[in-house]
Amino acid sequence: MTYDRHLITLSWKDYELLDSGDNMKLERFGEVILARPETQALWKRRVPELWDDANAFFSFSAKKGSWDVRKAFPQEWIVSWRDVKAEAKLTAFKHTGIFPEQEPNWKWIEGRVKQMKEPRILNLFGYTGVATLVSATNGATVTHVDASKQSIDWARKNATISELEDAPIRWLADDALAFVKREVRRGNTYDGIILDPPAFGRGAKGEVWHIEKDLPELLTSLKELLNKDSGSFFLLNGYASGYSPRSFGHVVESIFGDVRGECGELHIAETGSKRAISAGIYVRFVM
Repeated sequence: MTYDRHLITLSWKDYELLDSGDNMKLERFGEVILARPETQALWKRRVPELWDDANAFFSFSAKKGSWDVRKAFPQEWIVSWRDVKAEAKLTAFKHTGIFPEQEPNWKWIEGRVKQMKEPRILNLFGYTGVATLVSATNGATVTHVDASKQSIDWARKNATISELEDAPIRWLADDALAFVKREVRRGNTYDGIILDPPAFGRGAKGEVWHIEKDLPELLTSLKELLNKDSGSFFLLNGYASGYSPRSFGHVVESIFGDVRGECGELHIAETGSKRAISAGIYVRFVM
């Protein structure tokens, strides 16, 4: 395992980190400009006048977040990455359904899938499904699992928008750990596994997920599901769990052994400056 291998997202046609500072970040998703809280942005804003262009600001009050719309825009709009299209919209959790820090991992998934012949991919905690659609676009059969039916519906809509409604994708509203254990008993395997577990969550039947207790157990079962053939891949992401990349790297190595992989932070580069925002952590390896 190579440690401290940080990945950085650069702007693309439909996404740009315009500015950051004073615990906020200013981003463009398609034609919509949004200002959101960002605890990593301790510095001063570089171009204060840019913030006047924001369509909406997100803020917290009394532990509850809300959007302040300053300039009108559609409630839902399309954001593209290569051939994948996804619906963006404002949520009460300050995100839009698009996670641009994952762009280097989308490229990596694309490259891995293209080297395989009709691979079977498992995407756990799949949410709005961009990684699923990147896989399917490049020839994979995908099993997409998320405990939230609302998230499954959003991901399926993204598949339709991307003209992948007939792609070989299995959509399952299920608890990730329970599903994986059943797959082990069935003797199924996958050529690629992607997972993005929350720090805390609830399954489709009310199952409680605690990352500190359940992640090692989940990884142990996933080791049984990952095809041992050369070229099979594994990708673990983390956000609000509070763990360092090394913590994730160590737990993966403790279960999968001395893998040919890397771990580090996910960064987003700010346009026109040397600054970048740390936006998550990852571990990935190839068999």
